[in-house]
Amino acid sequence: MDDAMAWKLTHEARASTAEVFGTLSAHQWAAPSLCGDWTVKIAAAHIVAGAEQTTGSFLKGLVSSGLRFNTFMDRQARAIAQVDTSELIERLAARTTTTNKAPAPVVTMLGEVVTHTEDITRPLGLAHTVDPDALAACLDLYKLANFPVGAKRRVAGLSLVASDLAWHSGEGPTVEGPGLSLLLAITGRRAGLEGLGGDGVATLAARLS
Repeated sequence: MDDAMAWKLTHEARASTAEVFGTLSAHQWAAPSLCGDWTVKIAAAHIVAGAEQTTGSFLKGLVSSGLRFNTFMDRQARAIAQVDTSELIERLAARTTTTNKAPAPVVTMLGEVVTHTEDITRPLGLAHTVDPDALAACLDLYKLANFPVGAKRRVAGLSLVASDLAWHSGEGPTVEGPGLSLLLAITGRRAGLEGLGGDGVATLAARLS
């Protein structure tokens, strides 16, 4: 996928996610997300942080966190989560045309918003449509990535098949199911195992332990 298409899909995904945020109640903002001990609001703040990131701010934050990537991400998300939810929505909506990013491929920006939006909507039981091209691009991105999600090792020797997309990858025992469930599972979320089938599921589940 070229950068122009990646940005187009990223901007569309951010706009869609901002709309979802606008529907959430106070109870839902405070509910757990799929991201460790992050609430929905902290996970949403992380999405905003990613959308606002620049190479300079990323490097400065990483250094100030002792080069500990996860510490940096956690501190940044929790700091931004101190603002009102209305501000989070406004700030994300303001990033539907901009092309600033962290020092990473453009498609990584798409992966961030698609994956973390599912981290929020899945536990809340909210239906959320993702563009098929965006979802396929995210699966292609993460199947090859060890940092920071460890997916490459997790899916080694498995055949992944998205039942709702024209997408498959790898050889070996099969793991098949909806693309969003595959995305969650290969990026380390046990909730993604729900809806997956095939003789490779047990192997994938063991690698999530």
